[in-house]
Amino acid sequence: MRMLWRSPTAIFLMVTSFGLLACSAATARVEPKIRVLLYRGADPIKVGLVARSGEVRIDADGDLVVDGQKQAKRWTPNGHGPWRVGSRIVRGEIVVRSHRQRIEVLNRVDLEEYVASTVGGEMSPSWPAHALRAQAVAARTYVLYEADRHRDRAWDVRSTAVSQVYRGLEAETRETVRATRATEGQILTYAGEPILAVFHSTSGGQTATAGEVWGEDLPYLRIVEVEDEDDAPHTYWRTAFGREGLSGILEAAGIVVGELRNMTIADRTPSGRVESLIVDGSTGSHRLRGRQLRLLLGGLALRSTLFEIRESDDEFVFVGSGHGHGVGMSQWGARAMARQGASYQRILARFYPGTRIEQLLPIRRSLQEISQGEDPPNDETSQEGDHR
Repeated sequence: MRMLWRSPTAIFLMVTSFGLLACSAATARVEPKIRVLLYRGADPIKVGLVARSGEVRIDADGDLVVDGQKQAKRWTPNGHGPWRVGSRIVRGEIVVRSHRQRIEVLNRVDLEEYVASTVGGEMSPSWPAHALRAQAVAARTYVLYEADRHRDRAWDVRSTAVSQVYRGLEAETRETVRATRATEGQILTYAGEPILAVFHSTSGGQTATAGEVWGEDLPYLRIVEVEDEDDAPHTYWRTAFGREGLSGILEAAGIVVGELRNMTIADRTPSGRVESLIVDGSTGSHRLRGRQLRLLLGGLALRSTLFEIRESDDEFVFVGSGHGHGVGMSQWGARAMARQGASYQRILARFYPGTRIEQLLPIRRSLQEISQGEDPPNDETSQEGDHR
């Protein structure tokens, strides 16, 4: 089954293990629900109402045990929330299940409430309003794209940067709620379908194509020049590794070349990122992809694949620019555009060329009011605006 997105009045219907998520826009609106995987692990975790959460653990039979009472393989706490899951407090509904000797905690939450939290998880609420609005539209589009892809799975997205950062009530602020309300129900589409609205921290001067990073090009994820990222903390960076330490990391990953002698960049992608490099050692050589090296060294050490390598007698120094995979919207680039007066429509048009902003469902003000006073006016009333 594919979701229908052909017009603002199209039926939006999704059925998951949680049940019916939404209904026809022609009838009474039901808020789409997002299923978030909050926790997966073998260690006990506190789950329940904020005032009286209980410890959930898993026994030798793979059953859940809540405060000493066995609950079989699935447990739903009583009450209406908000809920505590470890250190996180969330809205919506909670389901805990045992799956492959692991505890999984799932949160079913209204789309707009999810977006309000995710904007705060991905951007500083102090950033300009139109940067936050651009993030809200991207976050909403991304999660619905993922929900369609994973509709046969028990959850749509994770709560971490593997998907996009969702911290529940902690990340909701007056500013993130306003950004969500100002863009309520708006998504990015290409040829009538929601796009893969990925984003990253800092591009390092230009974004990458989807093909460079994931092997399949998408027409709206292209190379885009990005200016004014100099305020970003990772526009320029430097990381050093000792020869022995780097050799040990490579050997642990099965790349055995003997004593490490040198590393040479072999190929670059069209946006200048490292496609592959050659690792030479005393017993042989190995061709390594730039993305693979970044995974081995860690995203905080090798912040992007846009780097040069400098060698000395005892270490390799990686000098680079940007932070993240580099595809889609640069968040610091969006901040710079918003500070210069660009609307969120223009920001999104810049980073996702050829897409349109469309209304998912009729607007229904449903987010809980967090602050006193009126919301700022939405001065971009056209569904398409300048986003073409």
